[in-house]
Amino acid sequence: MRRTNRTLATAGGLLLATTMSCTGTALAAASEPEPKAVAAAGCRALAGASAQAQAIVDAACSQIGVPYSWGGGSIHGPTYGQDYPGGGPGAHDSQVKGFDCSHLVQYAAWQGAGIALPEGSWNQARWSGATARFGRDQGLAPLQPGDLLLWASNPGNLGSVHHIAIYLGGGRMVEARESGTLVMVSDVRLNAQYAGALRITGGEQPPAGTKRFMTWGTNVSLRPEPGTGKPPVTRLPGPTAVDVQCQKRGEMVHAEGYSNDAWSYLPKYRAWISNIFVDDPAAWLPGVPDC
Repeated sequence: MRRTNRTLATAGGLLLATTMSCTGTALAAASEPEPKAVAAAGCRALAGASAQAQAIVDAACSQIGVPYSWGGGSIHGPTYGQDYPGGGPGAHDSQVKGFDCSHLVQYAAWQGAGIALPEGSWNQARWSGATARFGRDQGLAPLQPGDLLLWASNPGNLGSVHHIAIYLGGGRMVEARESGTLVMVSDVRLNAQYAGALRITGGEQPPAGTKRFMTWGTNVSLRPEPGTGKPPVTRLPGPTAVDVQCQKRGEMVHAEGYSNDAWSYLPKYRAWISNIFVDDPAAWLPGVPDC
């Protein structure tokens, strides 16, 4: 995940090195014919999808035509990737702005439904927040739009998952497949590496009157008031999805080359967080009322 540029008293910078996911040349396609790419107009969820699933699919489909880039992408959109060490079409992906497979999925889940998936396709495959799981032997029959499809070098071991895509319904999916291609719609490949699917919709929703954001950094302190004068109520060990109720001006905080006096109230923790540690392009969070 990368920390984006701030608009209030900030300077650009990187948050954390991107976790690699998906190979530069998709192993899931081994010995399989090339899928037929479908134009953006054909990227949509099957009728009857839940509102959450529809929003996830819509977010993914909004990126149709964006290049694949190994290691590229974040919850905010395409980024420059990293050069694939195996060479081939991905050897220059540091010059390509786009998504790899897991970051497209992460982007769609976050932008569409405020679902915070971890980095890496193998971590997403094992995500503890899944509301349902489906084995490879079940095929596509039980799947719904918005479910995540998995491919692995060893389908019996989710830790070996190397490719992930979003199911549209009707045997189709949207994916960032491999270097040298664009985000596309293709037919689901039920090949020897297909490892099943998981459902991410239907879980906990943000409380009414809040807006969900992601934090950045490690051991971020949540305070009983909008300042650092009192001991923390708790600390967030790493990037965490938080639901913000309102924001106000408080103590000026300086961290990682950034300065900001905006603080947000998190009702779940009954505590305040400096907006410096909220991963959003704006220092004064959009769509969040004043306290």
